[in-house]
Amino acid sequence: MKALRAPSPVSHPSLIKTNFSKPIFSFPNTLKPHNVTHFTKPTFKTFTTITPRPFSTEPKKTEESEKNDQEDEKFDWYSQWYAIMPVCDLDKRAPHGKKVMGLDVVVWWDKNDNEWKVFEDSCPHRLAPLSEGRIDQWGRLQCVYHGWCFGGSGDCKLIPQAPLDGPPVHTFKKACVAVYPSTVQNGIVWFWPNADPKYKDILSKKKPPYIPELDDPSFTCQMFNRDIPYGYEILIENLMDPAHVPYAHYGLMRTPQPSVKQDREGGRPLEINVKKIDNNGFTANQQNGSWNFVPPCLFYGSITMGGSPDKTNDELAEKPPKQVLLIFICMPVSPGNSRLIFASPRNFAVWMDRFVGRWMFHIGQNLIIDSDTYLLHEEEKKLMQADPSEWQKLCFTPTKSDANIVAFRKWLNKFAGGKVNWGNKYDGSLPPSPPREQLLDRYWTHTVNCSSCSAAYKGLNALEVSLQVFSVAAVAIVAATKQGLISVALRNTLVIAAVLCFAGSKWLSHFIYKNFRYHDYNHAFR
Repeated sequence: MKALRAPSPVSHPSLIKTNFSKPIFSFPNTLKPHNVTHFTKPTFKTFTTITPRPFSTEPKKTEESEKNDQEDEKFDWYSQWYAIMPVCDLDKRAPHGKKVMGLDVVVWWDKNDNEWKVFEDSCPHRLAPLSEGRIDQWGRLQCVYHGWCFGGSGDCKLIPQAPLDGPPVHTFKKACVAVYPSTVQNGIVWFWPNADPKYKDILSKKKPPYIPELDDPSFTCQMFNRDIPYGYEILIENLMDPAHVPYAHYGLMRTPQPSVKQDREGGRPLEINVKKIDNNGFTANQQNGSWNFVPPCLFYGSITMGGSPDKTNDELAEKPPKQVLLIFICMPVSPGNSRLIFASPRNFAVWMDRFVGRWMFHIGQNLIIDSDTYLLHEEEKKLMQADPSEWQKLCFTPTKSDANIVAFRKWLNKFAGGKVNWGNKYDGSLPPSPPREQLLDRYWTHTVNCSSCSAAYKGLNALEVSLQVFSVAAVAIVAATKQGLISVALRNTLVIAAVLCFAGSKWLSHFIYKNFRYHDYNHAFR
């Protein structure tokens, strides 16, 4: 992709670090516009620091824009593409059960059609979850409750209990599984949440939003996914809010030193200007760049560092600028639950991913999510106990740092019915709050769903057991060997090795638990 025009060089911190105690990525203050399908490239304004004061975060409107807004089509939650999972975290040997928009779906690899398929996660026989099944030797999805088998078109291929000389009941329409339109784009499986046959060819009419850099071989990218214990609306707002970074993520994410620092955490006034809000989302200008919201799932921006301006003859600059994108894909799962897919493609330091395991990056990203999970879970409870439609009356947002959130709430209320449309599946109430250990759980929300972290978890557990076995064996050898059969130096070496291995296994056990299972977070002691 042709290099974007870079602004005047600005000093930026490192975005990706291998030190576990440091941030894996940082929220940008310098963003460049970036094209996505069905989205208009904005015009930008120069960043200026402002003095915080009460003001309206609404974009300015004219009579013509108000008239156009009234004519905008309302947002249809079930006429959109939704991401399910990155392909790198899906195993072709087994079906995977996921929930999106309140729909239980099963994702599985159809080796006969050589593509990923998305079915309703329910066997038509007795409604057992197909995600608990298997892929049989003929490449069919098999329900393990009674062995019914299904092909890639949702048709039933076999009912073991049906006699061979009887009627072909497996061909009946009621024996079929509902199939959702699906596609793989940017290394992510997407699906259309309506199995009506009229949407069978929806991909030819409407595609998921496309990010060229995710397919650009000159960019490297480590994808991340995690289930979040608060709703889609709160997740989107949190990602749109740069002002919380120095506080909720204190010590985890570095930002450029501001010219006017308010306190030791680094909070400062932010100039964020939102352009026109319509059914297709909005763009927010922030310091020589922009953030773009493409509903319902995508929120993204781009950072450009260094490089030379393009030549006048429109040729590429001799030294193209360094670029990194921050891409957040947020899926509504159910009331009080959401899922995040995060990607940060960059065109520099691409060698790093060859030597640093993907799971090492995920340790820092999980820590950042954990650092404000409890805050946002409690925030959502308070909001739902009141009336979410009265958000602007409940929350006091007097500065431009909240402009993105105000714009999102306006879009949600004006075009999308004020909340996610769950149909008849939920009444909108939140599930009971789980214990803190479950709220901040990493194992079931990330580790088991990440191919890299699950492999590292198993490998490190095996290493821990090996260290313990060696420690016990070394002590046993020293104890069982008579004096004089082995030298004093060897005896001492075995004892020291046993102690070190035992200590190492204990440290490794703590490391595994803290980084792959549960990490509590106390802001008072950061």
